[in-house]
Amino acid sequence: MILHGYFRSSAAYRVRIAMNLKGLEAERRSVHLRRDEQRAPGFLAVNPQGLVPVLVLDDGTALTQSLAIIEYLEEKHPSPPLLPQGAEDRAFVRAIALAIACDIHPLNNTRVLKYLERVWGIDEPKRNEWYRHWIDEGFAAIEPQLASRAGGRFSLGDTPTLADVCLVPQVANAGRLKIPMDPYPRIRAINEACLALPAFDRAQPAAQPDAE
Repeated sequence: MILHGYFRSSAAYRVRIAMNLKGLEAERRSVHLRRDEQRAPGFLAVNPQGLVPVLVLDDGTALTQSLAIIEYLEEKHPSPPLLPQGAEDRAFVRAIALAIACDIHPLNNTRVLKYLERVWGIDEPKRNEWYRHWIDEGFAAIEPQLASRAGGRFSLGDTPTLADVCLVPQVANAGRLKIPMDPYPRIRAINEACLALPAFDRAQPAAQPDAE
């Protein structure tokens, strides 16, 4: 398999965590988002959306969208599971994951920030304020949801799930923007528990070969 990604992409970070948890390896190919390598014709032939990550399977099939890739890995390599057994618990885990991947992250990804700069002339301090606002708003909603199920070290119990796979990269983004995490003790505790595991630690942006 080949995993196209970028060290700082939180979507690619999710897939790295999931693959590490499942003990899977892939050839890594860096797509430098800040240099617009995702818009190069060669990469657009792989993913017309011009987004990372992309997981190219051994038969050449290209899978896109981080949550779709992770669910594929879950189906093909079910152990250890990233989704719990009960339908209600699976819905809870998916809800946390989707709140991050669909509500918080899309407002703050590179192409949105570049659009704010290029089209609207919004300077970096204001773009960072935008970034912080949407993370804070998202975390303020997720924190009580996670606190209501605080029966273990992770988002749900004592085994990492898809919720944790999505949460940790978003906390890393918050750290880059120096967002205070004091209002989010449950999120902070989960993040610390996750990063104590090698699968999460090895997936961190600073540990990647293309890290700058």
